[in-house]
Amino acid sequence: MRKFVLAVAAIALATTAAFADVITDRQAVMKENARQVGTLVKMVKGESAFDAAAVLAALTALNDNVQKIDVAASFPAGSDQGDTTASPKIWEDAAGFQAEVDKFKAVTASAVAAPAQDLDALKAQVGTIGQTCGTCHEAFRVKKG
Repeated sequence: MRKFVLAVAAIALATTAAFADVITDRQAVMKENARQVGTLVKMVKGESAFDAAAVLAALTALNDNVQKIDVAASFPAGSDQGDTTASPKIWEDAAGFQAEVDKFKAVTASAVAAPAQDLDALKAQVGTIGQTCGTCHEAFRVKKG
C-alpha cells in the first residue's frame, strides 16, 4: 500500500511539473510576442524612428512565433492551475479560443505579407494587431490585480 501511495504521489508531482513547463513555455511565447509588438509600438509613439527593415524584422519574428502556437499542446486540460493568467474560458470554449488564435495567425501573416512602408501604414497594422490581441485577452485572460 505504501508503494502505491508513493507511486501516486510521484505521478501527481510529475504531472504538476509538466503543467508548470507548459505554463512557462506559453508565457515565454506571449512575452516574446509582446517584445516584438513593443518594437513596433515605440515607432508608432515616436519613441524610435520608423525603420522599414526593423518593422519587417519585428513582424516576421512575431508571425513566426504566432504560427507555432498549438492550442492543444500549449493549453492542455489541467494547465489552468498554477502561476497562470489563462482564463478557465479557454477550456470551457476551446473552439472560440482556437478561433481567436487563428485570427491572430491570419493578422500576423497578413502583416508580414504586406509590411508597413511608412508610419501611417504601421499605425494601422499595429492597431489591427493590438485589437486582435486585446479581443483575445479580454475573453481568455484573467486580469492581474
